[in-house]
Amino acid sequence: MKEDFLHYVWKFQKFSIQNLKTSEGNSIVIEKVGEHNLNAGPDFFNSKLSINHQLWAGNVEIHIKSSDWFAHRHEEDAAYDNVILHVVWEHDGEVYRKDNTVIPTLELKGIVDKNVLENYQKLTSKQQQWIPCENDFATVDNFVFENWLERLYLERLENKSIIFETELKSSKNDWEGLLFTMLCKNFGLKVNGASFFSLAKSLEFSILKKCRTDTKKLEALLFGQAGLLEDQKEDPYFENLKLEYNYLKHKYKLSNSNVLIPKYFRLRPPNFPTIRLSQLASLYHQKHSLFSEIVKAKTLKDFYQLFDVSASEYWNTHYNFGVASSKRKKQLTKNFIDLLLINTVIPLLFSYGKEIGKDNSEVLLKLASTITSEENSIIKKFNDLRSSSKNSLQSQALLQLKKEYCNKKRCLQCAIGNAILKQK
Repeated sequence: MKEDFLHYVWKFQKFSIQNLKTSEGNSIVIEKVGEHNLNAGPDFFNSKLSINHQLWAGNVEIHIKSSDWFAHRHEEDAAYDNVILHVVWEHDGEVYRKDNTVIPTLELKGIVDKNVLENYQKLTSKQQQWIPCENDFATVDNFVFENWLERLYLERLENKSIIFETELKSSKNDWEGLLFTMLCKNFGLKVNGASFFSLAKSLEFSILKKCRTDTKKLEALLFGQAGLLEDQKEDPYFENLKLEYNYLKHKYKLSNSNVLIPKYFRLRPPNFPTIRLSQLASLYHQKHSLFSEIVKAKTLKDFYQLFDVSASEYWNTHYNFGVASSKRKKQLTKNFIDLLLINTVIPLLFSYGKEIGKDNSEVLLKLASTITSEENSIIKKFNDLRSSSKNSLQSQALLQLKKEYCNKKRCLQCAIGNAILKQK
């Protein structure tokens, strides 16, 4: 038994309210359960109760046992002086106010709804499951399920916006600079995300703007800062980039000492850092007002056109310097653009909307629902339990569900958990 369950039981009155009595046998009529307090102090504020036909207004405190009042030393805390009812699972002793009057106690054991109690015990059993409600996950009504996923998606955007807002401050409120930093990070995907992020943080966006009229300069800047031009190679293109970078390094007093070297290990060739950085260079060479164009874009088709770029010509026949490969244009795929939209563009637009006081959540929900669902082990497992993820809104929401609710066993704060508790 946990206190958060008792909070749930009290808040939604999941117990027999007929003929309620205190431990001393006085009648209780609940006029108002009160406002749930998630911070320090009594658990419910501004409750209204009729006890033995006398109306009381004040706070309600909830514990597993009455004696927890003393274990938590509430008798020494003035914040608890206005408690009018002590709600407990098990009453094991009276609790007194400072004036030695007894605080009325309501014992819940024996009056809680049987279905709610049984469902709660199933959810919190020690049986090893991937998620606590694994056996009942598919039984939740579609309307409840889909609305909760929408709420979770917005919650995930809120969490991501905190990161974006922090980076915005460090870029001196430069939205173009913030976009470059976060795009650079996500061009690196999971393997090289941290490396590309450190690259972006190693140079001022103003320097990149000065170089974007020439793709070769941009490549030299990005490759050099990433530490990919350090070796000696008998490759004319490599040598040209190295010469260009040495010039830029001297001109702008650049340092890459804090940049993490990109990895190639276990990467498919299209995701090699050389290819991704060249594609990023091409994007900034072609789009001089990328942030403004992103803000103006409305549909998924608009974004696909906006990110329709390829690595420079040299990379048509290479994946790495000096090693020729069969000719193939290294264009950003729709799947990769989807990841950029999910992880960079939509969170950026959400943060921008908050900054300018514009609620764009409905537009972003619609956009996210048009993007294909992500595929990973977590999404696959949810889909095995029920058909859960049809688009990126739902796949992102499910990742939020697993990380912030299932893993932390926050079933009582979850709409799915609540729906299961109510089942008969």
